[in-house]
Amino acid sequence: MSSSTAVADARIPASHPFAEHLRKAAAAGEHRAWTPEDGPMPSLYVSHGGGPMPFENPEWLDPLHTWARALPKPTAILVVSAHWESAPLSVSAPRPSELVYDFSGFDPLYYTFRYDTPDAGELAAQVTAMISGAEQVHEHTRRGLDHGAWVPLKIMYPGADVPVLQLSLPTDDPDELLALGARLRPLREQGVLVIGSGHMTHGLPFLTREMFTEGKVPSWSADFDAWAAEALARGDVSELARFRSAAPGMPYSHPTVEHFTPLFVTLGAASDPAAPVITKLDGYSIGLSRRSFQAA
Repeated sequence: MSSSTAVADARIPASHPFAEHLRKAAAAGEHRAWTPEDGPMPSLYVSHGGGPMPFENPEWLDPLHTWARALPKPTAILVVSAHWESAPLSVSAPRPSELVYDFSGFDPLYYTFRYDTPDAGELAAQVTAMISGAEQVHEHTRRGLDHGAWVPLKIMYPGADVPVLQLSLPTDDPDELLALGARLRPLREQGVLVIGSGHMTHGLPFLTREMFTEGKVPSWSADFDAWAAEALARGDVSELARFRSAAPGMPYSHPTVEHFTPLFVTLGAASDPAAPVITKLDGYSIGLSRRSFQAA
């Protein structure tokens, strides 16, 4: 880990679940790096949890890290998060000095967390060149990673040894996001991991105390998740694109849609967007579906 990341992580109490996660990650040994012989990296859709809550729960920590270790270590990571909606299309600073702590009401510990990854300037130049022919790309000089990017990545790649660049979510139109993903597809052949980060259901205004304390799953969340799982299993991109009108549980599952739409960047970046995906994480947290998958 980079020195400042290591210093921040040293502040974690030894009994904290994430401290145990770091010990287990260190014991796993060196992560084999991607080579061209591995073929293109997959593209991922990751449900990133509520703020820093995944750091406290092995049911998030273990499967996310296991998923990352099952893949070769990427040469770089490009992530599109629900928490940065911006048009024109924008890229984050290649090596920002600070993270974006875009959550509130949590343990002060989490506002000390860092994720100091290597410079992503080369990836920023590639992404800008790939997209600039179709539209303008704004390059931020200071913006860091928001929690939709750094929380899951700090769990998956705690060594902070892979360059990470964030790309804004410029629209909620599925067809445009599929096209954006398709323009990013060649990056996978260079070992770049393309990630759409959101949450399979995200009806925060409709959560009740029982959902937080007893793990009760509301019907709107379960019904939407089942619909999405079936559509993904048969590669029905057209059905997924009609989610506003076709999906049961709407609009409760997504009163705003930014946590679902990164999925279309993931599918667009896949070799065949209509191919069935592989679910890597499912189940529910505080009543919300955390379904996550990879596409080849």
